[in-house]
Amino acid sequence: MAKYKWEFYKDAGGKHRWRKTSTVNGEIVGASSQGFSSRQNSVNNAKLNGYKG
Repeated sequence: MAKYKWEFYKDAGGKHRWRKTSTVNGEIVGASSQGFSSRQNSVNNAKLNGYKG
């Protein structure tokens, strides 16, 4: 079963984003397609994409 590392960060414009990286090969396998006004909104979107928190 694949393992992933989830990262939450602010982009250059100050928006909150997330990305999911494979722990096997380090490739980004998912990322938010937009920036969010708050970290919580970013987390909520990541949950729609498999984040278990």
